[in-house]
Amino acid sequence: MRYLTGLAAACALAGCNLVVEDDAQQAAPPAAVGENAVSATPPLVPADHEPLLASADPRLAANKRLVYDMYRIVLQAGLADRAGEFIRTDYIQHNPMAAQGLAGVQEYIRNTRPEREILPKLELPMINIMAEGDFVTIAFVRPEKDSSGATYYSTWFDMFRIQDGKIAEHWDPMLKTDTPIDPNSKRIDN
Repeated sequence: MRYLTGLAAACALAGCNLVVEDDAQQAAPPAAVGENAVSATPPLVPADHEPLLASADPRLAANKRLVYDMYRIVLQAGLADRAGEFIRTDYIQHNPMAAQGLAGVQEYIRNTRPEREILPKLELPMINIMAEGDFVTIAFVRPEKDSSGATYYSTWFDMFRIQDGKIAEHWDPMLKTDTPIDPNSKRIDN
């Protein structure tokens, strides 16, 4: 084994490729595009969000709660005027469909969703919310329809940087070719 490890390292440094074949293991043929049966099965969505918001580190728990409540009040309820409670005025936006700053977020919210009642719990199908340092990442199930009209499930991720108790920066996978949506239309029917 040492010989193979040394050979692989030497080969990598020399810029060559080393292929070790094992006849006992046959790689499964790749699935054709659209043949993932798992994507037709919705992931489990926790009913109780409180354990996900907890952390032994009070700062991480506060950061997760900040993002969760911003989602509940601003993004789910569509209350753009309350965004300043959660988001800094100099907010940096990496979503190419929304403008920079607090005003850019507020404009995006007003243009993509109606105002609704504030609910005590986030109703979007949240899978998890994770905090590390000044960053919080939240993941949601996204039900979609394929070209034949069949439902499949994907995942949406948002990452936020927290600074001085407010959201200072945001990343998500939005593309310029995507149509802005109200994520509230992406709930899972129970």
